[in-house]
Amino acid sequence: MNNTLKKLLLASVFLALGAVLPLFTMQIKEIGDSLLPMHLPVMLCGLICGAKYGGAIGLILPFFRAVTFGMPPLFPNAVWMALELATYGFVIGLLYARKPHGTARLCACLIAAMLTGRIVWGISKAVLLGFKGSAFTFGAFLAGGFADAALGILLQLVLIPAVMAIYHRYGNDLT
Repeated sequence: MNNTLKKLLLASVFLALGAVLPLFTMQIKEIGDSLLPMHLPVMLCGLICGAKYGGAIGLILPFFRAVTFGMPPLFPNAVWMALELATYGFVIGLLYARKPHGTARLCACLIAAMLTGRIVWGISKAVLLGFKGSAFTFGAFLAGGFADAALGILLQLVLIPAVMAIYHRYGNDLT
C-alpha cells in the first residue's frame, strides 16, 4: 500500500476518533469542554500523517460533528473550533516534520501548536461573536483558552507523548 493511501486511511481513523471521543464526555458539558476530546486525534493526525492531513482533519471535524451529532452548534461554534483545530493539526505537523524526534522536541512542538491554536481560537471567536453583537474580552479568552482548559492541556501533555512513544516503538511502519 502506498504512503499516501496509508496516511489517508489513518487520517480517516483520526476523524472517526475525533467524532466519537466527545460522546464519552458530553453527558456533562463542563467535563467535555475541559478535557478537549477532539484535540487529541487532530494533534496525533498532524504528528503521524503530517501537517496537511492534521490541518484538514481539524478543519473538517467540527463541521462533521455538527452535521452528524448536532454538536457543536454549526455557527458560530463549529466555525471557530474548525479554525482552532486546523491550526493545531497543521502547526504540530509542520513543526514536528523536522528531525530528530524526541520527547523534548515533541513537547516543544505540542506547546507551540497549543499556543498558536488558542490564539487563532481567541481571534476567530472575538470576530464571530462581534458579528453577533457580543463581546469576547481578554479575560474571557484567558479563562476559556487556559483556565477552563487546564485539565485538557495537561491530558494532552501526558497522553500525546505517551502515544507517540508507542507509535515510534511499534507503529512506525504504518506511515
